[in-house]
Amino acid sequence: MNYWLVKSEPSEYGWEDLLSKGEDIWDGIRNYQARNYLKEMKSGDLVLFYHSGKNKEIVGVAKVSQEAFPDNKDGEDKGWVAIKIKSYQTLSNPVSLEHIKSDSMLSSLPLLKQSRLSTMPVEKSQFDHILKLGS
Repeated sequence: MNYWLVKSEPSEYGWEDLLSKGEDIWDGIRNYQARNYLKEMKSGDLVLFYHSGKNKEIVGVAKVSQEAFPDNKDGEDKGWVAIKIKSYQTLSNPVSLEHIKSDSMLSSLPLLKQSRLSTMPVEKSQFDHILKLGS
């Protein structure tokens, strides 16, 4: 199993949107590195859901329910992909970016190194630590 983090502006698509749908397509990714990470995601992988924007915090965990398939959102197949994710767990205590930056266990988290990337891998130890912080 692998672990990931996806980012979304809550006013565009937030954790509450995924909770209300239960399962949804994660599409519209238009960055080559993020696309390659989507291609690596496997069914059952766990995904931290991060709200960018005003609050900047990890708010929940989703699970990959369908592996990469063509994302023809803009009407043409240009090699972009989407996945399906389903809501899995809401964090009791969202983990803020401020806390992440101050936590030595999370200093190598890709979120801090590549802050504009919308999809990224997370090490299991970091994932587990974030879950502990969020419980």
